[in-house]
Amino acid sequence: MSLDDRYEPSDITVKRDEGVTITFVDGHVAGFSIMELRLGCPCAPCRHLRDQGEEVWPRPGAPTPLRITDASPHGAWGIQLTWNDGHATGIFPFEALRDSSEH
Repeated sequence: MSLDDRYEPSDITVKRDEGVTITFVDGHVAGFSIMELRLGCPCAPCRHLRDQGEEVWPRPGAPTPLRITDASPHGAWGIQLTWNDGHATGIFPFEALRDSSEH
């Protein structure tokens, strides 16, 4: 198995009210809560908010509870989540998700 294969998912389970679980081809399972994902959104606007010490979620007028409304692969390297607050610009790279689950 090559190093790149470590980052290839064999299964992705999305529970819209709970979070995402990814099983990688080598059997490693990584689970992420809905809040962990939303607060860790890697898009530029969310990174900017965090850099400014502001909350990524909830934002003024945000619906509660938080919920994933859609999830889709982004090429072979990541997953894009859409949230019930309309946010949909964050693409979570499989490599980063795998690495964060191992620490």
